[in-house]
Amino acid sequence: MDIQQFYDEGLAHASYAILSEGKVALIDPGRNPQQYYDFAEANSAQIVAVIETHPHADFVSSHLEFHKNEGATIYVSKLVGAEYPHKGFDEGDSFFLGNVTLHSIQTPGHSPDSISILLKDENGKDHALFSGDTLFIGDVGRPDLREKAGNMTAQREELARMMYHTVQNKLKPLSDDVLVFPAHGAGSLCGKNLSDARQSTIGEQRATNWAFSDLDEKTFMDSLLQGQPYIPKYFGYDVDMNKKGAPSYQRSISQVSIWPEGATLPAGALVIDTRKQNQFVKGHIPGAINIMNGGKFETWLGSIVGPEEKFFLVADSTPELEVLIYKAAKIGYEQLIHGAVVNPAGMTETGTSFDVEAFKANPDAYTIVDIRSRDEHATAPIFEEALNIPLQELRERASEIPTGKPVLVHCAGGYRSAAGSSIIAGVLRDTEVLDFSEAIKDVQTVAH
Repeated sequence: MDIQQFYDEGLAHASYAILSEGKVALIDPGRNPQQYYDFAEANSAQIVAVIETHPHADFVSSHLEFHKNEGATIYVSKLVGAEYPHKGFDEGDSFFLGNVTLHSIQTPGHSPDSISILLKDENGKDHALFSGDTLFIGDVGRPDLREKAGNMTAQREELARMMYHTVQNKLKPLSDDVLVFPAHGAGSLCGKNLSDARQSTIGEQRATNWAFSDLDEKTFMDSLLQGQPYIPKYFGYDVDMNKKGAPSYQRSISQVSIWPEGATLPAGALVIDTRKQNQFVKGHIPGAINIMNGGKFETWLGSIVGPEEKFFLVADSTPELEVLIYKAAKIGYEQLIHGAVVNPAGMTETGTSFDVEAFKANPDAYTIVDIRSRDEHATAPIFEEALNIPLQELRERASEIPTGKPVLVHCAGGYRSAAGSSIIAGVLRDTEVLDFSEAIKDVQTVAH
């Protein structure tokens, strides 16, 4: 038996291949199927099963593709109401994979239809738990994503209560030596205090994970519901797509319209310009949003752009454009790209450089906008008088910003403020908008 973890840094998503006697089962595979095919081929094995622990909100899975191409059986809880060919896989259900067995455990809490997968070795001993978004290393899954999406919706309080009973009745009874393989790590928006470790044991979680503490139901629920991160615009869209089954990855990628370099884009189109901020400032299409190609590009794309919107994707080279289309496809957004283009015509708008010394000399001359999260703003204030509008809300709320002074935008390190300042500049057309950018790192104390 061999367990292989595949980790997507951009989405902090972990998927798994279990190999036994020439047969492979995949758990929560990502959108691009190639790495799983490569693993099977390298081991002269066949992908015979795909297990979905729940309909994921933060990425699109390739489960249907493996069924169509390999004849793999898709196992998923019957509660999902999956619209693709599948086999119900619920409490008490199991199947053999070579000389090991995979068992379904009903573990609601993150979603009402969540299952975890218990792997038993050839001797029938509990060996590993593939916990999906139920149990993370250091935390459990957030309970507030299924109030408006999926076949089964549930209120966050109801799911928090379910999670309490899942921990008490399904997770705590497992042996200390059972390995834990979650679907996400630090940086995921599916929980709030995830470790950057990639695997653990039940014993380690029993000793270190707050959810395993001796808490009563109400205290557990209150702790779980407090301080959860924002919900990106794309989450409900991905739940629905995963419930239906996504289109073939390569075919869908190939259908993205690539426009000729230097092409003129339609007036008023939504443009996502992915170039570095210094390039963007030198010249961009008026109203373009500067989401730089970086480690969290796909998350911010799906947080700023809604799934009902079409957009143009701009980059400064063809290879870069290809990478960005692949990243968009991870969340199913390749279908929203109206056109992808290298250095289109009309990049006439320029930005204004920020003079840090001028700001230090007279900080009251600026309207400061902090686009970090509410928690960041509250727990680590930088400027007491700053107006806090989180980046994911800016397109809807930029008009709330007073325009009597130049607007100065900051985040924690410069990546988000590039997007934020571009959004504000597009809304407040007659106001000077400045970006604190990376200079914010040098501000150590709260001003005034």
